[in-house]
Order: sequence, then structure tokens, then C-alpha cells
Amino acid sequence: MSNSVFRFATVSGQNIHWFLKRNCSVTPSQLGWLYASLCVVSLGIGTVFWLHGAPLVLPFAWLELAAVGIAFLLYARHATDGEKIVLQGGRLVVELENGGHYERTEFLPHQVRVEPQASDRSLIEVSGQGRSVRVGRYVRPELRAALAREIRMALRSA
Repeated sequence: MSNSVFRFATVSGQNIHWFLKRNCSVTPSQLGWLYASLCVVSLGIGTVFWLHGAPLVLPFAWLELAAVGIAFLLYARHATDGEKIVLQGGRLVVELENGGHYERTEFLPHQVRVEPQASDRSLIEVSGQGRSVRVGRYVRPELRAALAREIRMALRSA
């Protein structure tokens, strides 16, 4: 099957991979450097004011950095979230990562159902052999039906 048939997948030989990731413009590493530079600037300014007789500026700088640090940590925790769906070697493997929690489910391709959970714009439920997972969180709702059709088409050819 050629790669031009798929909109969301990558084809390599007999294997088909779907990598659905959160759209994050800043990596956790870049965020760390940004936070470090923010700390240097804020604490530098706070120290200058403290040395010139304004002692309350420095504690508020620390408070500000703590709040920004917590927000950055929450962002970084979910920056690598994603879904990986792989059809290879007679197996459909779905791997989900969300906030550091990892889940892996394997299915036999000929026993898998792929359908919207509630409506065409809802998450896609992949089920079979008494297990089910929901995918499509990182695809726009209006494109989820196309993703489901693509997965079904790949399963039929497996």
C-alpha cells in the first residue's frame, strides 16, 4: 500500500504507523532554559531593588517564579503526550501516553472494530478481544472520521 493513500499514517514496507501527538511549540528542554533565564532576570532585578532599600520586591519575585515554575511543570508534563498506532507483524498495537502514564494494547487485526465512540466528531474506539481503547485526542474533531476510515482500510488490507 502506498503512502499517498494515507493522510495520517507513515508506511514503511508492510508496516503502517500513525503518530498522533500534541501540538506543542516549545519542548520541555527549551522551557527549562526559558525558565532559567527568567529566574536570572527576575532575581537580578529583585536583588537590585533589595540592595536599594526595597526589601519586598525580592520575596514577590520568588513568589512569581514559583507560580511560573508550577505552570511550566504542568505544561512540560503533557508536552510529550501522544498516541502511536502501529499495524505490523499481524498485530495492531495502540500505545497511549498521557502525563507520564503509558498504556499499550495489542489486537489481532481481523478481530478489531474501529468506530466513533458517540458521533462522527467523538473519539475513535478501537475494540476487540474484550479490550478497547480510545484514540484521536490529538486530531481535530472534524478529521476523526477520516482517521477511522484510514485505520479500517489498513486493517482490511492486513
